Amino acid sequence: MRTVTANQNDTLDLVVYRYFGDQQGLVEQCLELNPKLANQILLQAGQKVILPTVKVKQPTKQTIQLWS
Repeated sequence: MRTVTANQNDTLDLVVYRYFGDQQGLVEQCLELNPKLANQILLQAGQKVILPTVKVKQPTKQTIQLWS
C-alpha cells in the first residue's frame, strides 16, 4: 500500500486512474482502505488517500499479420 495526496477538485476515481490507469475494481479496493471517502464527491486538496498494492497492467500492442 502507498499513500498519495489528492489535488484540488480530485475525485477518488480520478486519483485511481492517475496511478493505475483503466483497471477494473480498484476504486472499490480504495474505498475499503479509505471508508471515510465513501460519502465524498470531491476530495480536499492535500487529503491523503491510501492506494492498494497491485500490479499495473502494461498496455499490450495488438499486431496484425499482413502476409502469411
